[in-house]
Parts: sequence; structure tokens; C-alpha cells
Amino acid sequence: MKKKNNITTFEELLEKEYGKIGTPARDKYEQGFEAFKLGVILQEMRKQQKLTQEQLARKCGTTKTYISRIENDASDIRLSTLMRIIQEGLGGHLKLTVEY
Repeated sequence: MKKKNNITTFEELLEKEYGKIGTPARDKYEQGFEAFKLGVILQEMRKQQKLTQEQLARKCGTTKTYISRIENDASDIRLSTLMRIIQEGLGGHLKLTVEY
């Protein structure tokens, strides 16, 4: 990859730190980043609706602690639970994309 003005791209930084796409370390990083993004998206949706974590938890039948763990990327989440949070708790619809 050719650098302009000695600028390092984000992709170059990722490759240096985690390896090229498809390597085990990079795959682990990418998976963690997707979980992080999901937590941020849920948190933003909740805040837009002016709901506390506790209010959201009550609406979808889970706990405040569980919502907090998802938002802070500290918990794996089951698809059925994610769908319930989005549909029942936030009034949204979940769409998935799979790449291979």
C-alpha cells in the first residue's frame, strides 16, 4: 500500500496490530468490534426513546444488569433476546446480514 505524506491508514494500523483479514487474531478483533457496535446502537436507540436501562429491561423482560452488560460489550447476547429487546423494548425490527 502506497503512503501519501507518511500517513498511516486505519486498515494499516489494524493489520499491524491484529494481522490481515482472515487471520485468527483479526477475526477475533472484528467479532469484538461488531459486538461493541451492537451495544452502541442499542444504547443510542434507548436514549433516543428517553428510556433508562431499567425501563427498557422491564419492557422486554430482562434485567437492567443485562442491558448494561450488552451496552458495555461485556456480554454475549442470544439472538432471541436481541430480537425481544429491539421489538418489544424499542419498537424496532432486526435485519441481519451475513457475509462469507
